[in-house]
Amino acid sequence: MNRIHLIEFEDQPWFPGFLRNYMTDLLQFLANKSKLFKPSIGILDDMLKSSKENNIIDLGSGGGGGLLYIAEELVKAHPDLNILMTDLYPNISAFEYTKRQNEIFSYKTESIDARNVADDLKGLRTQFLSLHHFRPDDAKAILQNAIDSKSNIAIFEGQERSIISFLAMVLSPISVLLLTPFIKPFKFGRIIFTYLIPLIPILILWDGIVSCLRTYSVREMEVLVADLKHQDLYEWNIGRVKSGPGVNLYLTGKLK
Repeated sequence: MNRIHLIEFEDQPWFPGFLRNYMTDLLQFLANKSKLFKPSIGILDDMLKSSKENNIIDLGSGGGGGLLYIAEELVKAHPDLNILMTDLYPNISAFEYTKRQNEIFSYKTESIDARNVADDLKGLRTQFLSLHHFRPDDAKAILQNAIDSKSNIAIFEGQERSIISFLAMVLSPISVLLLTPFIKPFKFGRIIFTYLIPLIPILILWDGIVSCLRTYSVREMEVLVADLKHQDLYEWNIGRVKSGPGVNLYLTGKLK
Protein backbone atom coordinates (compact mmCIF):
# COMPACT_ATOMS: atom_id res chain seq x y z
CA MET A 1 0.00 0.00 0.00
CA ASN A 2 1.28 3.47 -0.90
CA ARG A 3 1.50 6.17 1.72
CA ILE A 4 -1.73 8.20 2.02
CA HIS A 5 -1.67 11.60 3.72
CA LEU A 6 -5.20 12.01 5.08
CA ILE A 7 -6.14 14.59 7.73
CA GLU A 8 -5.31 13.99 11.38
CA PHE A 9 -7.40 16.16 13.66
CA GLU A 10 -4.60 16.91 16.13
CA ASP A 11 -2.50 18.45 13.32
CA GLN A 12 -5.04 21.11 12.51
CA PRO A 13 -4.44 24.64 13.86
CA TRP A 14 -8.22 25.06 14.39
CA PHE A 15 -8.46 21.88 16.50
CA PRO A 16 -9.27 22.67 20.18
CA GLY A 17 -6.05 22.63 22.19
CA PHE A 18 -7.59 20.89 25.20
CA LEU A 19 -8.71 17.93 23.06
CA ARG A 20 -5.26 17.73 21.44
CA ASN A 21 -3.71 17.64 24.91
CA TYR A 22 -6.04 14.86 26.08
CA MET A 23 -5.00 12.82 23.04
CA THR A 24 -1.26 13.39 23.46
CA ASP A 25 -1.57 12.63 27.19
CA LEU A 26 -3.00 9.23 26.26
CA LEU A 27 -0.21 8.53 23.78
CA GLN A 28 2.37 9.46 26.41
CA PHE A 29 0.77 7.13 28.94
CA LEU A 30 0.59 4.21 26.50
CA ALA A 31 4.14 4.69 25.22
CA ASN A 32 5.63 4.72 28.73
CA LYS A 33 3.58 1.85 30.16
CA SER A 34 4.08 -0.42 27.16
CA LYS A 35 7.77 0.54 26.76
CA LEU A 36 6.89 1.09 23.13
CA PHE A 37 10.26 2.57 22.26
CA LYS A 38 12.48 0.11 24.11
CA PRO A 39 14.48 -0.59 20.91
CA SER A 40 15.42 3.09 20.77
CA ILE A 41 17.47 2.88 24.00
CA GLY A 42 20.49 1.16 22.46
CA ILE A 43 20.41 3.37 19.38
CA LEU A 44 20.28 6.58 21.41
CA ASP A 45 22.94 5.31 23.82
CA ASP A 46 25.34 4.68 20.94
CA MET A 47 24.65 8.07 19.36
CA LEU A 48 25.17 9.94 22.64
CA LYS A 49 28.41 8.09 23.36
CA SER A 50 29.90 8.52 19.91
CA SER A 51 29.04 12.23 19.76
CA LYS A 52 29.88 12.89 23.43
CA GLU A 53 26.62 14.81 23.77
CA ASN A 54 24.59 15.16 26.96
CA ASN A 55 21.65 17.07 25.51
CA ILE A 56 18.61 15.72 23.69
CA ILE A 57 16.33 18.17 21.88
CA ASP A 58 13.03 16.34 21.46
CA LEU A 59 10.91 17.70 18.61
CA GLY A 60 7.16 17.17 18.40
CA SER A 61 7.08 15.99 22.01
CA GLY A 62 3.28 16.05 22.27
CA GLY A 63 2.50 14.77 25.75
CA GLY A 64 6.04 13.51 26.29
CA GLY A 65 5.80 10.31 24.25
CA GLY A 66 7.72 7.48 25.89
CA LEU A 67 10.35 9.88 27.20
CA LEU A 68 9.96 9.01 30.89
CA TYR A 69 10.84 5.37 30.32
CA ILE A 70 13.58 6.28 27.83
CA ALA A 71 15.11 8.78 30.27
CA GLU A 72 15.15 6.25 33.12
CA GLU A 73 17.17 3.87 30.96
CA LEU A 74 19.51 6.35 29.31
CA VAL A 75 20.46 8.15 32.52
CA LYS A 76 22.07 4.94 33.81
CA ALA A 77 24.87 5.39 31.28
CA HIS A 78 24.53 9.16 30.91
CA PRO A 79 24.05 10.67 34.39
CA ASP A 80 24.48 14.23 33.07
CA LEU A 81 21.76 13.80 30.44
CA ASN A 82 19.35 16.67 29.77
CA ILE A 83 16.18 16.36 27.67
CA LEU A 84 14.43 19.44 26.30
CA MET A 85 10.80 18.91 25.20
CA THR A 86 9.42 21.04 22.37
CA ASP A 87 6.36 21.05 20.15
CA LEU A 88 4.53 23.11 17.56
CA TYR A 89 1.56 22.96 19.96
CA PRO A 90 3.18 22.61 23.41
CA ASN A 91 1.20 20.55 25.94
CA ILE A 92 2.43 22.54 28.93
CA SER A 93 0.61 20.58 31.64
CA ALA A 94 2.06 17.32 30.28
CA PHE A 95 5.53 18.88 30.06
CA GLU A 96 5.26 20.08 33.66
CA TYR A 97 4.13 16.62 34.80
CA THR A 98 7.05 14.96 33.00
CA LYS A 99 9.50 17.44 34.50
CA ARG A 100 8.18 16.71 38.00
CA GLN A 101 8.83 13.00 37.48
CA ASN A 102 12.47 13.48 36.47
CA GLU A 103 14.66 16.55 36.94
CA ILE A 104 16.59 15.94 33.73
CA PHE A 105 13.62 17.30 31.75
CA SER A 106 13.00 20.89 30.72
CA TYR A 107 10.70 22.35 28.08
CA LYS A 108 9.99 25.27 25.81
CA THR A 109 6.66 27.04 26.28
CA GLU A 110 6.80 28.68 22.85
CA SER A 111 5.96 26.91 19.59
CA ILE A 112 8.97 25.15 18.03
CA ASP A 113 8.75 24.06 14.38
CA ALA A 114 10.77 20.90 13.73
CA ARG A 115 11.44 22.16 10.20
CA ASN A 116 13.20 25.29 11.46
CA VAL A 117 14.82 24.75 14.85
CA ALA A 118 16.66 27.69 16.40
CA ASP A 119 20.45 27.49 16.21
CA ASP A 120 20.78 27.89 19.97
CA LEU A 121 19.05 24.54 20.61
CA LYS A 122 22.09 22.28 20.52
CA GLY A 123 22.03 18.54 21.04
CA LEU A 124 20.90 15.22 19.60
CA ARG A 125 17.53 15.83 17.95
CA THR A 126 14.87 13.18 18.47
CA GLN A 127 11.34 12.57 17.25
CA PHE A 128 8.91 9.94 18.49
CA LEU A 129 5.60 9.22 16.77
CA SER A 130 5.73 12.44 14.80
CA LEU A 131 7.48 12.10 11.41
CA HIS A 132 4.28 10.78 9.84
CA HIS A 133 2.60 14.13 10.56
CA PHE A 134 4.74 15.71 7.83
CA ARG A 135 4.36 15.47 4.07
CA PRO A 136 7.53 14.45 2.18
CA ASP A 137 8.77 17.99 1.51
CA ASP A 138 8.26 18.93 5.16
CA ALA A 139 9.89 15.70 6.37
CA LYS A 140 12.90 16.48 4.20
CA ALA A 141 12.94 20.02 5.64
CA ILE A 142 13.29 18.52 9.14
CA LEU A 143 16.24 16.42 8.06
CA GLN A 144 17.81 19.23 6.02
CA ASN A 145 17.56 21.59 8.98
CA ALA A 146 19.44 19.07 11.10
CA ILE A 147 22.16 18.77 8.46
CA ASP A 148 22.44 22.54 8.02
CA SER A 149 22.87 22.99 11.79
CA LYS A 150 25.31 20.04 12.00
CA SER A 151 23.00 18.27 14.47
CA ASN A 152 22.64 14.52 14.85
CA ILE A 153 19.06 13.26 14.57
CA ALA A 154 17.16 10.11 15.55
CA ILE A 155 13.55 9.52 14.51
CA PHE A 156 11.29 6.69 15.67
CA GLU A 157 7.78 5.57 14.76
CA GLY A 158 5.72 3.00 16.66
CA GLN A 159 3.38 1.92 13.86
CA GLU A 160 3.51 1.08 10.17
CA ARG A 161 1.23 0.29 7.24
CA SER A 162 0.52 -3.29 8.28
CA ILE A 163 -2.45 -5.40 9.32
CA ILE A 164 -1.18 -5.63 12.92
CA SER A 165 -0.83 -1.86 13.24
CA PHE A 166 -4.25 -1.23 11.69
CA LEU A 167 -5.82 -3.80 14.02
CA ALA A 168 -4.21 -2.11 17.03
CA MET A 169 -5.72 1.21 15.96
CA VAL A 170 -9.16 -0.32 15.38
CA LEU A 171 -9.07 -1.64 18.96
CA SER A 172 -7.68 1.61 20.38
CA PRO A 173 -11.07 2.94 21.65
CA ILE A 174 -11.16 0.01 24.08
CA SER A 175 -7.76 1.04 25.44
CA VAL A 176 -8.98 4.62 25.78
CA LEU A 177 -12.00 3.53 27.83
CA LEU A 178 -9.95 1.25 30.08
CA LEU A 179 -6.93 3.48 30.67
CA THR A 180 -8.31 7.02 30.84
CA PRO A 181 -8.88 7.07 34.65
CA PHE A 182 -5.19 6.31 35.22
CA ILE A 183 -3.71 9.03 33.00
CA LYS A 184 -1.85 11.82 34.79
CA PRO A 185 -2.21 14.69 35.31
CA PHE A 186 -5.86 13.85 36.07
CA LYS A 187 -8.41 16.12 34.40
CA PHE A 188 -12.20 16.03 34.71
CA GLY A 189 -12.52 17.23 31.13
CA ARG A 190 -10.78 14.08 29.94
CA ILE A 191 -13.39 11.98 31.75
CA ILE A 192 -16.24 14.00 30.26
CA PHE A 193 -14.96 13.77 26.68
CA THR A 194 -14.18 10.07 27.02
CA TYR A 195 -17.30 8.68 28.69
CA LEU A 196 -20.11 11.27 28.61
CA ILE A 197 -19.30 12.83 25.24
CA PRO A 198 -17.04 10.15 23.68
CA LEU A 199 -15.08 12.38 21.35
CA ILE A 200 -11.64 11.19 22.43
CA PRO A 201 -12.15 7.48 21.59
CA ILE A 202 -13.49 8.47 18.17
CA LEU A 203 -10.67 10.93 17.50
CA ILE A 204 -8.01 8.45 18.65
CA LEU A 205 -9.51 5.80 16.35
CA TRP A 206 -9.48 8.12 13.31
CA ASP A 207 -6.06 9.66 13.94
CA GLY A 208 -4.59 6.25 14.74
CA ILE A 209 -5.72 4.71 11.45
CA VAL A 210 -4.57 7.78 9.54
CA SER A 211 -1.20 7.61 11.33
CA CYS A 212 -0.68 4.11 9.94
CA LEU A 213 -1.59 5.27 6.44
CA ARG A 214 0.83 8.20 6.75
CA THR A 215 3.81 6.33 8.19
CA TYR A 216 6.89 6.23 5.97
CA SER A 217 8.29 2.81 5.13
CA VAL A 218 11.99 2.06 5.31
CA ARG A 219 12.27 2.50 1.55
CA GLU A 220 10.39 5.80 1.64
CA MET A 221 12.67 7.14 4.38
CA GLU A 222 15.67 6.15 2.28
CA VAL A 223 14.25 8.22 -0.57
CA LEU A 224 13.80 11.21 1.76
CA VAL A 225 17.47 11.07 2.76
CA ALA A 226 18.70 10.60 -0.82
CA ASP A 227 17.25 13.98 -1.83
CA LEU A 228 19.01 15.98 0.92
CA LYS A 229 21.86 18.40 0.27
CA HIS A 230 25.16 17.36 1.87
CA GLN A 231 23.62 14.13 3.13
CA ASP A 232 26.96 12.48 2.40
CA LEU A 233 28.40 14.26 5.46
CA TYR A 234 26.26 11.97 7.62
CA GLU A 235 26.14 8.29 8.40
CA TRP A 236 22.51 7.22 7.96
CA ASN A 237 20.83 4.17 9.44
CA ILE A 238 17.25 3.32 8.53
CA GLY A 239 15.45 0.18 9.56
CA ARG A 240 12.67 -1.72 11.25
CA VAL A 241 12.82 -3.66 14.51
CA LYS A 242 10.26 -5.59 16.56
CA SER A 243 9.04 -4.00 19.77
CA GLY A 244 6.87 -6.41 21.75
CA PRO A 245 3.83 -7.21 19.62
CA GLY A 246 4.47 -4.08 17.56
CA VAL A 247 7.30 -2.50 15.62
CA ASN A 248 9.65 0.47 15.65
CA LEU A 249 10.73 2.13 12.43
CA TYR A 250 13.82 4.29 12.82
CA LEU A 251 15.90 6.79 10.90
CA THR A 252 19.14 8.12 12.37
CA GLY A 253 21.69 10.53 10.97
CA LYS A 254 25.10 11.07 12.60
CA LEU A 255 27.87 13.39 11.48
CA LYS A 256 30.82 11.42 10.15
